[in-house]
Amino acid sequence: MPRRRKPRAADELMDLIARLPWWAGVSLAVVSYLLLHKLAAQPLPTATNAAQVGALVSQSMWRALALAGQYVVPLICLMGAAVSALRGKERRRLVQNVTQSQAAGVLDHMSWQQFEQLVGEAFRLQGYRVMQSGGSGPDGGVDLVIAKNGETYLVQCKQWRAFKVGVEVVRELYGVMAAGGAAGGFVVTSGRFTDEAVAFASGRNVRLIDGPKLHGLIRQAQDARQADSDLGGQSTAPAVAAMSATVLCPLCAKAMVKRVARRGPKAGSEFWGCTGYPACTGTRPI
Repeated sequence: MPRRRKPRAADELMDLIARLPWWAGVSLAVVSYLLLHKLAAQPLPTATNAAQVGALVSQSMWRALALAGQYVVPLICLMGAAVSALRGKERRRLVQNVTQSQAAGVLDHMSWQQFEQLVGEAFRLQGYRVMQSGGSGPDGGVDLVIAKNGETYLVQCKQWRAFKVGVEVVRELYGVMAAGGAAGGFVVTSGRFTDEAVAFASGRNVRLIDGPKLHGLIRQAQDARQADSDLGGQSTAPAVAAMSATVLCPLCAKAMVKRVARRGPKAGSEFWGCTGYPACTGTRPI
């Protein structure tokens, strides 16, 4: 069996940048070039005695690295930005296919990689900041780490066509959440959950999202974003009132009601709050 090649530093850097928005990769390319070019352009001091020879050699090595790095590092950043842009395009295409498809099993025909990309984009549409995580295969542990309002959540994706997700998966995620100090977690599947899994998640900060619920969340988020775009980014009171009956919680998919913040920097402002509060703390901005 051939030994797996260890990833090079350049590959790891490009993969890290590819997880950022494409514009962040471009910005890093510009900044890295300016910094390294400035370092490479600095003249070397002249050694006047033997004690300064060592310092001169060290500075010469750093200058040589900067001379090469001023082109190599920005190129890696740009390649990572290109990969990020392609991944974003692929995620948007997957979302479009799901929202436009009328087939009940549209999620079942995806690979586990595509399903994970789709789930990540679904959370992005809900306002979360999404970071890829874990494994090298379809059952590689926590798949996504997401953040919103200063809280971190863990997501496990299970693209299972024929089987129901059992309680073991939910229990495992709950243990990882407790160990990592996450505020909550999600188990997302294209199929269904067993009754034992639903019972274990009940009353805990773990939300179960099956195929039909995921499909509905994506469609609802897409419709809300499209409505906001049609209004030029400014929601009017009649439009918000018309949408109130269909607004769903991003955490548990229950109906939401309009509430007013009582404290904090947004005190007095209105927001959508989950009807399942305090068991569920999902919110949406108005």
